Amino acid sequence: MGAEVLLAGPRGRRLCLQLMTELDPSVRSAVFWLAHDLDPGKGSSRVLLTATSGDDTELPPKPTYADLIAALTSLDVIQAEPRAIDRALAEAVDTSRPWQEPDGEDVLASLPEVTAALTPLAQHVITSPSTLWWSHDRQLEQWAIDWHSPDDPAPLPREPSQALAAWARGARAEEVRARMERPRDPHAPWSGTWWSFPQGPLHTVGRIPLGLNLIEDSFGWEQATVIPVRGTGRTYEIRSGEDWVSLCREHPLEVTASRRHDWFRCTGTNGAWVIPDWEKVAERWDAVHLTTLAYLSSANRALHVDGGTSTVLAGWNPDTTIWLTDAAREWEGPRQQWQRSTDQETWTRTPQLTRPGAPKPVPQENWYEDIV
Repeated sequence: MGAEVLLAGPRGRRLCLQLMTELDPSVRSAVFWLAHDLDPGKGSSRVLLTATSGDDTELPPKPTYADLIAALTSLDVIQAEPRAIDRALAEAVDTSRPWQEPDGEDVLASLPEVTAALTPLAQHVITSPSTLWWSHDRQLEQWAIDWHSPDDPAPLPREPSQALAAWARGARAEEVRARMERPRDPHAPWSGTWWSFPQGPLHTVGRIPLGLNLIEDSFGWEQATVIPVRGTGRTYEIRSGEDWVSLCREHPLEVTASRRHDWFRCTGTNGAWVIPDWEKVAERWDAVHLTTLAYLSSANRALHVDGGTSTVLAGWNPDTTIWLTDAAREWEGPRQQWQRSTDQETWTRTPQLTRPGAPKPVPQENWYEDIV
C-alpha cells in the first residue's frame, strides 16, 4: 500500500499538507498566502487583514507556487513524528466540509504539482508504525462518547431498529419534499441534509483520547464522558472507497434531490446520488466500521456507483462503528470524564466517575465477533 492511496482523497492530501506546515515555517507561509488566493470565500467569508507601519517600507514578495514546491521537495520527511501526524489527522477531519466547496488549502493540495511534491511525505506517513492502526478492523473494545455534562449523563442509545425505521421514514420524506420544493440547478444556493450515515443508532470509536479530536463538523465541546462498550455479531468493514460503493450498490437509497446542492458544491459532480438503505443493511449486518485509511482516501469524493449514479462518504468520522442491531453493551469499568485543555489540542482525563448500577463483567468466552 503506497502513497497514492493516501493522496487519492481530499482528507489524506489535507493531512499531508497540514503536516508539512508544522515541519517548515516557509511551507506554512506559502500555504497561507496561496490558499487564501484559492479559497472560494476570498473577500467574503475569508478576509485578509494587514497592518502597515506607515512608512514606505516594501512588504516582502508573496511566496509563489515554485517557492512552495521547492520547500516541499527539500524537506526531510523523517521529521514527521507520531504526535505531529495525529495532530495533522485531527486537522484534516476538523476542516472537512461536505456541505460546501473545498477551502483554499484543500484546493491547493489537489493541484497535481503540489500532490506530487507531497508524495515522499505520504509514503513516510503510510508506512510509519504509528499509522498501522489506520487500516485495522473494528477492535473488540470500543468507546461511546457522550458530550453531555457529567452531571447530566445520557444513556446509551437503544432500540436501533426503531431509530433506523425513523431515520428511513425521514430520509424518504425529505427526498419527496426536495423533489417538489428544491431547484434542480445544482448551483442554486440551497442546503439540506448532507451526511450519509443514520443518526440515532449507537456510534463508537476505537481510540481515546484521539477519537475525541476526530469529529467532523464538531461544536467545540469542552468535556466528554467516555463509555466502554463491547459488541458482537457481523461487522461490515469499509476498508476502501470500493467497500462503501459496494454497500451502496447492494442496498441503494436515492437521495439526489436532498443531497444534490451540498454534494455538488463539495465534489463538483452533478448527477444522481445514493447512500445505503440502512434498514436493509441491518438485515445482514450488526455493525459497520469505517477504517481511518478508508476515510482519508475516500471521504468528500464523488465515488461512482453505476451509470450516472455516485455516492459520497460524508459526516462519518474515521475509525467509527455504527451499530445497526442491539448487539453492543456497556462494558465493565468506569465511565471516564475528559476535559479539553486550554490550548484546544489535547484532552486530559479527570478523576473517574462513580456510577451506581454499573454492569457486571461479561466473561470473555461469551463474546465473539465476525468481521468481514
